[in-house]
Amino acid sequence: MENNEVLYEVSDHIATLTLNRPDKLNAWTGQMDAEYRACLAEAEKDDDVRVIIVTGAGRGFCAGADMGGLQATADAGGHKGDGGEKPVLAKPGQGDDVRDDYKRQYTFLPSLAKPVIGAINGACAGIGLCHTLFMDLRFAADNAKFTTAFAQRGLIAEHGLSWLLPRLIGMNNAMDLTLSARKFTAQEALEMGLVGKVFPAETFMEDVREYAAQLCTFSSPRSLGVMKRQLWDAQFEGMGEAVDKANHEMMLSLQTDHFKEGVAWFVEKRAPNWPPVSN
Repeated sequence: MENNEVLYEVSDHIATLTLNRPDKLNAWTGQMDAEYRACLAEAEKDDDVRVIIVTGAGRGFCAGADMGGLQATADAGGHKGDGGEKPVLAKPGQGDDVRDDYKRQYTFLPSLAKPVIGAINGACAGIGLCHTLFMDLRFAADNAKFTTAFAQRGLIAEHGLSWLLPRLIGMNNAMDLTLSARKFTAQEALEMGLVGKVFPAETFMEDVREYAAQLCTFSSPRSLGVMKRQLWDAQFEGMGEAVDKANHEMMLSLQTDHFKEGVAWFVEKRAPNWPPVSN
C-alpha cells in the first residue's frame, strides 16, 4: 500500500500506522483521514495482524486539525463542505452486527475486532486527542503534551469527546480539560487515567511494541476480539445483559480450538500456537 500522509507496515503480527506529516506535527487533513481509514481496513482484514498500533512521525502524535483547513472553514462562514458524516468503517463481514453507536465519522474503532493501541509520542491535541479516545489502549512518551484545544478555537467538544472523556477520567477532570483547553503532561494524563502507561521517550516505540508483542504471543486472537467487543458494548448495557452475553460467549469459547490451545500450551509448558480466528 502506497501512502503519503499515513505510513503502514506489518511485522511480527503487529500493524503500525504512522501519521506522516512531521513538519506539521501530523496535523489532520482530509487526505490523512482517507489513508488512515484505508490502512485500518487493511489491518482488519489481514489474518496475520493481531494488534494495531497508531503513532506519529517526528516529535508529534497529532496536533489537531490542519490550521489551513480551519482557516478555510472560518472564511467560509463555518461550512466545512465535506458533506457531514463519512461512511462507517465496518470490519469485513460484520455488516448489520455493528452497533449504531460505532457508525459515526470517528466512532468506528470499537467495531474493529483487533485491539488498537494509541502510541502517543508527542503533541496530541483536538481531533488527534479525540481519535485516541476511541482506541482500546493509550500509552504516552514521557515528553508528550496534551490539550483538548476546542474552547480556545471557539469550538465545542467534538466527535463524542463529551461522552467518552468523563467515562475515562471523571466529570471534574473532563470539565477542566474541555473548558480550559489547558496543556497537560503525560504524567498528569497517567494520573487521571487517560493513558495506561508512560514510557521514556528514548525507548518509547520499543516499549509499546514489546507490550503489543506480549498480546500477540500469549493472548488468543479470538479472545482479544471477543473481549474488546464485550468491554465496549458493556458501556451501553445493564449488568444483567452484560452477564447474559458473557455466559453465552463463554459457552462458545469452550467449543473452540483456541480454548484447546490455551489449555495445551500452559499444561505442556511451551509457546502458544494459536489457530486462525475462525476456529
